[in-house]
Amino acid sequence: MNPIIPSSAQQYFVMSRLQYLEQSFVHPKFDDEQELLEAIRFGNEAKALVMMSKINEMEGATLAAHPLRSKKNALIASCTLFTRAIIKGKVDPETAFQLSDAFILEIEKIDDIQQLISFEDEMLLQFIAMVKRTTQILNYSHIVTSAIYYINEHISEDLTLKQIAQHIQVHPSYLSDRFKKETGIAMTTFINQKRIEESKHFLIHTHISISEIAFLCKFCNQSYYSHLFKQFTGETPKQFRKNSLKVSVS
Repeated sequence: MNPIIPSSAQQYFVMSRLQYLEQSFVHPKFDDEQELLEAIRFGNEAKALVMMSKINEMEGATLAAHPLRSKKNALIASCTLFTRAIIKGKVDPETAFQLSDAFILEIEKIDDIQQLISFEDEMLLQFIAMVKRTTQILNYSHIVTSAIYYINEHISEDLTLKQIAQHIQVHPSYLSDRFKKETGIAMTTFINQKRIEESKHFLIHTHISISEIAFLCKFCNQSYYSHLFKQFTGETPKQFRKNSLKVSVS
């Protein structure tokens, strides 16, 4: 039995179909889109870039009356598909959705079509980088992988070696030694790096003061936070925020 489609939806579909035919517009082949998403899922950067380029050679769909809004809508749709692809690639769903949210906020801030086109490639590479990091985590032992997942899920809370070891049900000293042996860094360093990365979102997308961000990200004070931030990134939080603002308005 054929599904019942509201008359308004039928009318919109027919008008859209006529418009696409008049413009000689053809949606990307389903197989090409699937190849792109599979390349993202398995972290195949070279293949993903080739497929993205192939798809972008075609004329894009009109998704809004204004060209800029249309391109933003297209990128947001791509972002949604990429998010699903990396979740299939075993990226933690919450992490994937947080990355997606950050990209959508950034898309909305850009007011130039050429910048949006460049941003699409950057977005693709960041999603693939997330898959690669996840693949690396999955190569660790069950104990270290469990510790990393626990840290990621509780990064906004106070974290101690004893607390994490208790959750995994191993001795703290054993966990500490195993973690450093497999990852190459101490667990406290790993946690601080993760928190620095989390703090970048607040620096880029909010006007919250640096001292407040330090508090939100569980650093003991602004001075210590700024010290670690520069140690890991090469610039202070203030410099990072200023440079990110320059990029977004250039």
